[in-house]
Amino acid sequence: MFQTQIITIPILPFGMVNAHVIRSEAGCVLIDTGIPGSEFKIGKALAKHGLTFRDIKLIVVTHAHTDHAGSAARVRALSGAPILAHRDDADFYSRKVPMTYCTTSWVGKLFLKTPVPHEPYEGFTPDIMMTAGHTVNLLDFGVDGIVRHTGGHTPGSIAVELSSQDMMVGDLIASGILIGGVIRKGRAIRPPFEDDPAIVSRELIRMVQSGGKRFHMGHGGPLDVREVLRHAQALAKLGGNPCISGKCQHLHH
Repeated sequence: MFQTQIITIPILPFGMVNAHVIRSEAGCVLIDTGIPGSEFKIGKALAKHGLTFRDIKLIVVTHAHTDHAGSAARVRALSGAPILAHRDDADFYSRKVPMTYCTTSWVGKLFLKTPVPHEPYEGFTPDIMMTAGHTVNLLDFGVDGIVRHTGGHTPGSIAVELSSQDMMVGDLIASGILIGGVIRKGRAIRPPFEDDPAIVSRELIRMVQSGGKRFHMGHGGPLDVREVLRHAQALAKLGGNPCISGKCQHLHH
């Protein structure tokens, strides 16, 4: 099968927002696209590795928050690559309904008072729309791995599970101080927003049990399997208070 290289693209300093390129001799898959306007940083990162937008065979958007989906439409236009995302976040991607947030701590509450989470982005319809129980084999795009629906962070969150035992998990988990931060990047934390910690815990534990060794995230990291398992087990003890059941206040922009 294809040998893969994971290239981290720092969208914001100190690992506060990351995108990733999975590179193989058969093609490249882009994981997330950063905030609006990030196509310039993505283009520079590609050029640094001897690549162009046209080397991207697929754009995977892990969920509909603006720091992950913000440049998806623009990167699609530049690359010609299809966008893969999940139907459960489709109305957020198209801007048909406003994004909702369930904060996990004072950091999330403070973050919601800043313009960043509310920054509008160009709406789009994914070219490949995942549905419940649907997995996508990335071999068709030159990468040895699959995409699964993981939920938990947002209704339509998805993750990429590579045969190299690298897991690209978006915002199922974060690390560091103040979302990525400059220290303690090896220490797992909850992201500022999370719909259902029980689902997140279940999915992280499943990935560990299926052989995941390194976890790459949108904020901070990467994390090793022991730290991910510690965090997932701690999440399981929180009990359920999911936004999706209406027990947690939804905040709209």
